[in-house]
Amino acid sequence: MKKITRFFWFCSGAHIGTLKKYPIEHNKYVGIGATIFFTALFASLSGGYAMYFVFNGDAFAVGFAILFGLLWGLAIFNMDRYIVSSINKEGTTNQQIIQASPRILLAIMIGIVISRPLELKIFDKEIRQKLKTAYLKGQHSKIDTIQKTYREKYGMELAKNTDLKKEKDSLEKDINRSRFQLNQEVFGDKSNQTSGIVGYGTYAKQKQAILEEKEARLKTVTDNLGQMDNYLSQRKDYEGLNETRLFNNHELDSLSNIAGFSDRNWALGQLTYNENGTRDLDTYLAISFIGYLFILFECLPVFVKLMSPKGAYDVAVGKMSEADTYFAEKDKDREMKVTDNVFDHTLDTDIDRKKKIITTQSEYDLERHSYD
Repeated sequence: MKKITRFFWFCSGAHIGTLKKYPIEHNKYVGIGATIFFTALFASLSGGYAMYFVFNGDAFAVGFAILFGLLWGLAIFNMDRYIVSSINKEGTTNQQIIQASPRILLAIMIGIVISRPLELKIFDKEIRQKLKTAYLKGQHSKIDTIQKTYREKYGMELAKNTDLKKEKDSLEKDINRSRFQLNQEVFGDKSNQTSGIVGYGTYAKQKQAILEEKEARLKTVTDNLGQMDNYLSQRKDYEGLNETRLFNNHELDSLSNIAGFSDRNWALGQLTYNENGTRDLDTYLAISFIGYLFILFECLPVFVKLMSPKGAYDVAVGKMSEADTYFAEKDKDREMKVTDNVFDHTLDTDIDRKKKIITTQSEYDLERHSYD
């Protein structure tokens, strides 16, 4: 239990030696340290999950996710620990709020960052469904675009193919009608189109010739239509129209499984809108409240430090800070005085040495002058 307590004290950024002297402050800093620790833990899970989807499909995806999660958690832990420990309780409430404002803004940004990947995991099922719908719509759009381009590019050939089909249908109907009239003529059935004379006479031969002419034209049209169909089929293969098809359920599942972080983040944003573009209030509030919860959780250590009254530990730390500052100033004075004394001593020594040199040189010059 003592080890856990000391660990949370360390997480809170408190000076453990000073904190031990004031038992009434122990629980407060255990709570602050635990909040910082679990915030870093959630950040680690969030960062690892995000990195897993960045390297999804890679053999080392799990290893990268664990490594990045640990690094990200440690970074958030260090930042939160500094934010809380740097709030000075010696000032007034307004001064403390002003001092903590940049740190609160930073905590809000951190809360937004660590909440997003966890939101992606919480709404994973809905995100997969949204991605499937988006991929299916995208494939529909792609096919429509290819078909539109194909129709514009081969408009003349398609129009000619349509005319040949119409002509073929018309000839087939006309041939069936002519063949029926020929049978009526041969068997002597009287109508407004037949003579009523039994046998293969002049009228029957005329109708036979017209029928053969129509059948010959039908054969020509059919051959031309077959050639045009083959050409257009080859053009479809060339343009990729025959190969492009809608995804089946298995393919949609595979695509949603390997979707990257960007696609999932987009899908999460789209969940807050209905099909008609209006806001889906229930989903929007659910996603927003999760984000707000993590933002509050990230800001909680700062709020706890601000709301807590100034205790004995804060007073002791403030006095220690004053003592350290006073010691630093005196230490500076001592170093300056030592430097001045050393400089003065060095200066006196240099002056004496210069005097001796000048005196010795003067005596030498005087002796030499007397000798000369």
